[in-house]
Amino acid sequence: MPSSLADEPVEHAEEGEEPLTDDEYAEYLAELGDAWEVVDDHHLEASYEFEDFAAALAFTNDVGELAEEEWHHPDIHLSWGEVGVEMWSHDIDGLHESDFVMAARMDQSYAEYGDD
Repeated sequence: MPSSLADEPVEHAEEGEEPLTDDEYAEYLAELGDAWEVVDDHHLEASYEFEDFAAALAFTNDVGELAEEEWHHPDIHLSWGEVGVEMWSHDIDGLHESDFVMAARMDQSYAEYGDD
């Protein structure tokens, strides 16, 4: 049995599936780091801070590799010392469990940079 949200498989939304409601996603959101918030009951947003551009770029590349591996791609905004991420399931135009799994994995990756 998986020990955390980050250990769950990324299972993409099925055709015709409805996005999660606020009651449905509340438990998932509680498992994420403080960086994440749900915006307009539609998508997740987070902002991660880094000591410099190189660290922010390295994290961006880590997120990109994860996205390609799971075929679930966030919008990523890279600037000096900061990476912003927006995550939602485009197929259902809203939130799905897979978005929270990906967010948890991004939190896990960020922890490796020592800037929690």
